[in-house]
Amino acid sequence: MRLSTIMTYIVGVGLVVLGVTMAKTNPSQAEYEEYAVQRLTKYLKSDVCKKTPKMLESLIKLDCDKLVDSASPQVRELVAGTTERQDFLIFSIYRTDLKLNSWLPSYTFESVGAFESFYTYNAEQH
Repeated sequence: MRLSTIMTYIVGVGLVVLGVTMAKTNPSQAEYEEYAVQRLTKYLKSDVCKKTPKMLESLIKLDCDKLVDSASPQVRELVAGTTERQDFLIFSIYRTDLKLNSWLPSYTFESVGAFESFYTYNAEQH
C-alpha cells in the first residue's frame, strides 16, 4: 500500500471516531435548560440583585438572592418554553427568547452544545 492510501484511511477512521464521539456527547435539551438556568441565576444574582438598593430590600423584607433561588423552577419552565433546539446529530444550536412582558426588556441567547458542553456565542437585550 502506498503511504497516501494509508494516510487517507487513518484520516477517514479518525473522522468517523470524531463524529461518533460528537454524536454521543451532543447534550440534550434538558442539559441545556439546566445550563441556561444556572447562567441566568448567576446573572440575576451578580448583576440585578447587586443593583437593587438595600433600602428597597429591607423595606419589602426581601432577600434578592433567596428570591432568585426560590424562583428556579419557574425560570426553568420559562427557559423550556422559550427555547428552540436545532439538532444536527453531532452538535445542537439552542435559541432562547426570554420575554416576560412589554415593560421589561427581552433577551435572546444563542448557544451551541457539543462535547457535553455549551458555548453561548450571542446574547442580546432588546
